[in-house]
Amino acid sequence: MMKALPDFTDLASKLQFSPEMGRIWRDGERCVLLSNSALAGLRGHMVSQLGLDAASKFFWELGFAEGARCAVGAKELRPDRDFLDAFAVGPQAHALTGFGWTQIEALENDMSRGHFEGRFLVHDSIEAAIHLNAEGRATDPVCWMQTGFASGFATAFAGQPIIMRELECAGMGDAACLLHAKPAKEWSHLDSPEKSASPLEPPVLDSGENSMAVGVSAGFIAVKTMIERSAPSDATLLFTGETGVGKEVLAKFAHRLSRRKEAPFVALNCAAIPEGLIESELFGVAKGAFTGAVAARPGRFELAHGGTLFLDEISTLSPLAQSKILRAIQEGEFERVGDTRTIKVDVRLMAAANADLTQSMRDGLFRADLFYRISTLPIRVPPLRQRREDIPGLIEHFRFRFSRRHQRAVAGFTTRAINALLVYDYPGNVRELERMVERAVLLADDGQAIDLRHLFLGTDLPDLKPAMGLASDGKIMPVTDIHDRSELIRQVLDLIVEGGETLSNVEGLVIREAVEASGGNYARAARTLGLSRRQLALRMEKIGPTGRT
Repeated sequence: MMKALPDFTDLASKLQFSPEMGRIWRDGERCVLLSNSALAGLRGHMVSQLGLDAASKFFWELGFAEGARCAVGAKELRPDRDFLDAFAVGPQAHALTGFGWTQIEALENDMSRGHFEGRFLVHDSIEAAIHLNAEGRATDPVCWMQTGFASGFATAFAGQPIIMRELECAGMGDAACLLHAKPAKEWSHLDSPEKSASPLEPPVLDSGENSMAVGVSAGFIAVKTMIERSAPSDATLLFTGETGVGKEVLAKFAHRLSRRKEAPFVALNCAAIPEGLIESELFGVAKGAFTGAVAARPGRFELAHGGTLFLDEISTLSPLAQSKILRAIQEGEFERVGDTRTIKVDVRLMAAANADLTQSMRDGLFRADLFYRISTLPIRVPPLRQRREDIPGLIEHFRFRFSRRHQRAVAGFTTRAINALLVYDYPGNVRELERMVERAVLLADDGQAIDLRHLFLGTDLPDLKPAMGLASDGKIMPVTDIHDRSELIRQVLDLIVEGGETLSNVEGLVIREAVEASGGNYARAARTLGLSRRQLALRMEKIGPTGRT
């Protein structure tokens, strides 16, 4: 007897579409739609170029990685459900992506004994159909991504290497694909890709006050890669990008990776210091240098000795200050204001600018020699609207941080809140998102999820183009409409269960309302209800003038 699977509305709600932006998300990660012909072409090309064994290994490992990632989300999606319901996320996610639908014939798990065994029937496998169309019946199983996905999901979910194999395959002429799962050690032998199967630990999000949230977008990975490559060196890093993109956070990250990580990280926002004080802030002041200087005070260069000095908004410095900084970083020496004694320092410099320094240099506002000195490794940080894949990780990072700081227990985000956060353009970039989440944590009730009203206050709510999602009938419609319709259905159920109405009476009320809304025009009302005019007339005779049967 097949196991009954839970409703997958919670899983389907994670799939969203934004045609205007050319994006599809599943659980916050960007996806693409791949047609049957495109997948068939890719599969055929890989087989012809790599050979059957290498191509099957490639697709198996691709499926394994995706299955393992899916298992991490499964535990978060249904944390309080029993093992079957939580595990069902894997087969249901596989169905949601169009690879075929699954029935669970048997599923056993005993973590104390390391026991795991399952049998699964996969119907309408797209991989089997592709093979049958291209090659005809096979002599060996052909659903490589399917078995890889199932093995990766079970491995990450059970916390031990689990291998799923096709005992029967639709590509071999069987009615469906029968997958048998058990620990790798219980199979008499393992194929080449199966030997590499190992549990994947879910990523740990470091949510400390000074931590750096994880990013997954191509733009973020490019920035991270450049920082990591420069980690063993003392190369000067120049971060450029719009205000609020996180340039100082990235500079701190670079410092923590460097060999100077045990020494100080000193930051100075050059735009926040009046021009007359910038020199004393950078280089310090000697005792008696001016009225009120009753004691010597070190500057930022001295404080950063042995470590890293980060100069934010360096483009705002005056030409005089630029010349003195150039000497300090070239020669490693300077004098305090009001002193003739030369001080030597060992500092790694990092700088940031939201202005175009190349244009400032052409306009004579920024020294060319300083620009070339600090731009050893320029790193452009893209705005948040160009790396929306990072938003899910960032909002969880900020929610965790501010929940702990303000001692609040906020239970995640509603679907429409996540939709709004994914499509909003963030003129203030990551800094704006950070403030939005902090405000939402303060406004949301304990134990409740963050909603739109917590993120956007009053007239601040932007005109957002809603993402599209899957309704229960499989149609794609605006996410807000899905939730509005679900709420209406719940209200109808409440009317029947709690209000004492019958289903026939509710139907009559709906028909009467449709006729009234159409001004008594039966043809128009019938079209609204999806009925013929005759069907509507017959039902109106049945329910009578009260609208009740």
